[in-house]
Amino acid sequence: MLREAAVGAYQMLLIVLFAPLLTGIIKKTKAFFQTRKGPRVFQPYYDLYKYMQKESVVSEHASWIFRVTPHIYLASMLTAAAIVPVVATKSFLDFTGDLILIIYLFALARFFLALAGLDAGSAFGGMGSSREMAVAAISEPAFMLPLFTMAVAAGTTNLTGIVESVINGGEGVLTLAHLMSFVALFIVAVAETGRIPVDNPDTHLELTMIHEGMMLEYSGKNLALLSVAVSIKQLLIFTLLVNIFFPWGIASAFGIGALIFGSLVFILKVTVIGIIMAIVETSFAKTRLFKVPDLLLGSFFIGLIGLVSKFVFRG
Repeated sequence: MLREAAVGAYQMLLIVLFAPLLTGIIKKTKAFFQTRKGPRVFQPYYDLYKYMQKESVVSEHASWIFRVTPHIYLASMLTAAAIVPVVATKSFLDFTGDLILIIYLFALARFFLALAGLDAGSAFGGMGSSREMAVAAISEPAFMLPLFTMAVAAGTTNLTGIVESVINGGEGVLTLAHLMSFVALFIVAVAETGRIPVDNPDTHLELTMIHEGMMLEYSGKNLALLSVAVSIKQLLIFTLLVNIFFPWGIASAFGIGALIFGSLVFILKVTVIGIIMAIVETSFAKTRLFKVPDLLLGSFFIGLIGLVSKFVFRG
């Protein structure tokens, strides 16, 4: 039990430490395709250090919701990191590692961040919260469907069970339902991580903000906590993409060699997903807000077709 706990703690630590670096890699890749020099890949770490040195400024109109939101958001992401299998099939909380719990943890973090955007009393914060919840109304069902398809195939909603089922199935699991579910979840990942064409994480134009608009009033240590939590959420979504649909290379044993190999494979896979995400961002222009539901509905129907095909073709 102690050894399993140590492996679980290592996986959580890897998620926390690597999350800002993945953000830096994505920004550097975008800069490359935009023929810019761009920031260093380690710039997110310097930003976090800078935020931690500054004092948090809180509006006099803000209530306790504004103050506790960064802690709740980070706690939700850390709990999710303890559930999702990262470099080994066993996670820190694999006994309760249910994909439904992951969905609820993401929803809890979004709910409090939207409340915090409203709580500060700024116009742009309220605008960002309104847009976030409108997008979430479609993205959350689209997020559930691909995961439920994999749960149906595995016969369990436990993430460890799903990963082991795909590993044991070998290449035979690469069915139409499997691939369509991956595509559907990838499209949702674009929206959930606030990226073009749904949102622009690098914009400074408040009228176009969605996710960043809710964080506009935060500063100092509170902004550092939120920035880390957002990076962890992004990495967790990428982890679901690579470890649920393509888990080959993940460690099934707790040996040091297996964990090192699993870590290297995991870092490689999520880095590839991050680079692909950066290429997608530089290949498309930001979609008008009223067109975003069409994109997410397309993802929802792709996931629905994948789920239906699982029963029709029995594959």
